[in-house]
Amino acid sequence: MASFLAIALPPATPLLAALGAAAALQLVLWVISIRVRNAGLVDVGWAASIGGIGVGLALAGTSDPGRRWLLGAMVGIWAFRLTSHLLGDRVLGHPEEGRYVRLRAYWGRRANLWFLAFFQGQALLAALLAVPFAYAAFAPGVALGPLDIVAALVFVAAWSGEAIADKQLQRFRADPANKGKVCNIGLWTWSRHPNYFFEWLMWCAFALLALPAASGWVGLLSPLLILVFVLKLTGIPATEHHMLKTRGDAYRRYQATTSAFVPWPPRKEAVS
Repeated sequence: MASFLAIALPPATPLLAALGAAAALQLVLWVISIRVRNAGLVDVGWAASIGGIGVGLALAGTSDPGRRWLLGAMVGIWAFRLTSHLLGDRVLGHPEEGRYVRLRAYWGRRANLWFLAFFQGQALLAALLAVPFAYAAFAPGVALGPLDIVAALVFVAAWSGEAIADKQLQRFRADPANKGKVCNIGLWTWSRHPNYFFEWLMWCAFALLALPAASGWVGLLSPLLILVFVLKLTGIPATEHHMLKTRGDAYRRYQATTSAFVPWPPRKEAVS
C-alpha cells in the first residue's frame, strides 16, 4: 500500500513551462476574441496548446526515442486536425456559438474579465491533461513495446472515427434541405455524440503511452477528466439542452432511438 501511494512524478519544470506557454497563447487569443467578439477562440487555443505541449515534451524527453516519436506524432496529428476543424467550423466566418453568447449575456458588462479567467482556466486544463505526455516522454529504460502498438491502433481508430463524424456533420449542415433537422446519418445513427466518444477514446490512447512508466497509471486521470467534462459538464449536457431547445420533438425522438455516447445499433422507436 505504501509503495502504491509513493507516486513517481514526472519532472515539474517541463509541465510548468507548458503551463506558461499555454497561458500566454490563451492571453493572446483572449485579446483577439475581444476584437472579433468570438470567445470560440478559447477552444482553438485549448487544442493548439495541448498539441504544442505534447510535441514539446516529446522533443525534450529522455525516454526511448521511438516512444517519443510516437507520442509527438500522435499528439501532433490530433492537434492539427482538431485545431483546424475548430477554427474553420466555429470561428472563421461564423458567429459566436450559442453557449458563449449566453455566457456573455449572463456576465454582462464584466463579460470580458470573466472570459479572461475562462481562457486561463483552459490553459490550466491543457497542462493538467498533458500529464500522460510527460510520463511517456520521461520514462528512461522503457523501450517501445506491445502496449505502444495498442496505443497507436486505438489512436488511429479514434482519430478516423472523429474525423468521419465531423465531416458527416459538416456535410449534413451544409445542405439547405437539412436546415432545422437532426443529423442522423452515418455514425450519427449509432451515437448522438460520436465526436465526443472518439475524442475520449483518443485520450485513452494517450494514457496507454504513459502506462509503462513508473506510476504511469496517473495518466489515466486525463481520459477520466475528459469523460467527466463530456458526460456531466460542458459536453453532452450543454449540447443536448441546445438541441432540445432548437429541434424539440424531433430531437426527443432521436434520443429515444440513439445511444447518447458509445456507438450502438439504433433502437426501434417505441410505438405510443
